[in-house]
Amino acid sequence: MSSYERFAHVYDELQTDIPYSLYVEWVLQHAPSSQFPNLLDIGCGTGVLGLLFAQAGYKVSGIDLSEDMLSIAAERFAEADLQVPLYCMSMDELDGFEALDVVTIAIDSLNYVVEEKAVYSTLQRIFDALRDGGQLFFDVHSLFKMNDIFLDGPFTYDDGDISYVWHTEPGDFDHSVVHQMTFYVRDAVSELYERFDEEHIQRTFTIEQYMTWLRAIGFTHVEVTADFTDEAPEYESERIFIRAVK
Repeated sequence: MSSYERFAHVYDELQTDIPYSLYVEWVLQHAPSSQFPNLLDIGCGTGVLGLLFAQAGYKVSGIDLSEDMLSIAAERFAEADLQVPLYCMSMDELDGFEALDVVTIAIDSLNYVVEEKAVYSTLQRIFDALRDGGQLFFDVHSLFKMNDIFLDGPFTYDDGDISYVWHTEPGDFDHSVVHQMTFYVRDAVSELYERFDEEHIQRTFTIEQYMTWLRAIGFTHVEVTADFTDEAPEYESERIFIRAVK
């Protein structure tokens, strides 16, 4: 899994198209904070979504594999005068949590876990950390996005301060992709551009596979929708949303 390294410092500027508020609405619809207060945000990144959850009334904690991401998240929560426990931890080694009401794995974070046994371990550990009636919310890239859209690159971006060239190629696993990104970031003082490179690997699975794992682990209700809507996935859906109840 990628640690996001220096990417953490440009991440937020490249995620402005993500409708985080819709994610919060999805969770609130099924698990209102008044009844399900304790929320663990797995793959919490720079804390953008966690802050919205906290403002919606949840008692938030977060984990992420990137110390750089967590450092930015800690600053964000401190500026909002919020006490949010943050832990540097791999999601497939989740430990130390119990009786959680809600667990989220947002914005395709689970796709960075590429080994089947590690995905299963992640879901099993979340199940163990939830209270009875607790809920898991996560989203993943669809097969269509992984196999068609991502491979239709390269992709480019340039806003004057940040530029990138993003190449993709098939990974070693079925339905996996290797993202190779070259960034150029302008220094505000010198106005010179600094280059750095990142390589990220993501993998997804069929909806049926995720449902099989969840049910085998013991989740009693599994609901699947797509693309920030209440609609069932279609062939060209890009993002699959899954809610599971313990």
